[in-house]
Amino acid sequence: MMPLIYAEANQPQIIRRIGGNPEVRKHLEDLGFHVGGEVSVVSSLGENLIVKVKESRVAVSEELARKIMV
Repeated sequence: MMPLIYAEANQPQIIRRIGGNPEVRKHLEDLGFHVGGEVSVVSSLGENLIVKVKESRVAVSEELARKIMV
């Protein structure tokens, strides 16, 4: 298990755990991140990641990407 920030680009990953306080977990859930769901890193822009989750592309900060364990 590793944080999403370290995942290889364009390689599908399964979300194993989502950390952070309840507000952070709720925010990530609203964006489509769920334990057991599939996510893949599309690209890295500075300290932000563009990720594909549920047929959508979402930008997440490095801080949030570190809370998503794959």
